[in-house]
Amino acid sequence: MLCIRKGNRAAILSAVLERIKMRTIEWVNGKVKLIDQTLLPGKLKHVYVTTVPQMIDAIKTMKVRGAPAIGVAAAFGCVLGSDNLNETARKLIASRPTAVNLKWGVERMLRVGSRAKGQGSRRLKALLLEEALKLAEEDVQTNKLIGFYGNKLIKKGMNILTVCNAGALATVDYGTALGVIRAAHEAGKKIHVYPAETRPRLQGAKLTAWELKQGKIPFTLITDNMIAYHMQQGKIDIVVTGADRIARNGDTANKIGTYSAAVLAKVHGIPFYIAAPFSTIDLKTKTGKDIVIEERDPAEVTNIGRERIAPTNIKVANPAFDVTPAKYITGIITEKGILKPNKIS
Repeated sequence: MLCIRKGNRAAILSAVLERIKMRTIEWVNGKVKLIDQTLLPGKLKHVYVTTVPQMIDAIKTMKVRGAPAIGVAAAFGCVLGSDNLNETARKLIASRPTAVNLKWGVERMLRVGSRAKGQGSRRLKALLLEEALKLAEEDVQTNKLIGFYGNKLIKKGMNILTVCNAGALATVDYGTALGVIRAAHEAGKKIHVYPAETRPRLQGAKLTAWELKQGKIPFTLITDNMIAYHMQQGKIDIVVTGADRIARNGDTANKIGTYSAAVLAKVHGIPFYIAAPFSTIDLKTKTGKDIVIEERDPAEVTNIGRERIAPTNIKVANPAFDVTPAKYITGIITEKGILKPNKIS
């Protein structure tokens, strides 16, 4: 376990990342090694998951988060629970309902389990691990292809708005929306990024800003309610966000606040792109109205960390995601190229 509590945290964390080239999620000596994202940016700590209940807890409490990352986490969870694969799969799928990659990853493992019937428990576990590792490597390559295609949309000197965290921390490595940004930066395009803080869990402020700083990508952190102002002032040229589920008609679920950013982009004539792997497209879901939206703990809204910021005994709404209708989306950047929302199926 690696803990950093004192001293120049930013410099230490940057040096650590450069030295060990860590991934968000890895299989190490029979355990699943995760970065505990709830402790960033103040502390970098790995947790080691050895049981299915631990994996479910890590997903529910967002120690591991981001649609692609939890898809891989769930696949590794199936390896840990291979002795009762069907029950393990059911529990993992129920842990977070909105992100389709989680179910997609589990279903891949179930297909392996089906093919391995009669081969014994040790052989089953070996085949499941082989598939989970394959899925993890595919994720990295997929993200780099998303970056490759998305980079074509980015012109030199562009100012890019992104919502929530769709970076390396939301994937195995490199990132989706942040992968596009990373690719543009690596191409020397002198971009500038505006990450929105993303209430209530502040993934933009805590995670995206942290990743951008480690990557030495120029950025300015803004609050969610500053998006309209910056667009009005001509400070945003393009919006690129991630996605947790894309319906067959192009409607897209992403972190709460994405829909308002898309509407504002439309009003100001700013292109709005989704960056996500093809596995995030759920052809079984006809429209955004069919997407189940996760409702999370009210304490995420009434508290920031341990400090309560709202009165006690009040009603609180805390939907974790919203749905952006396809009409507000310019295009969907995938590893297979850039798709028009109305031409998915």
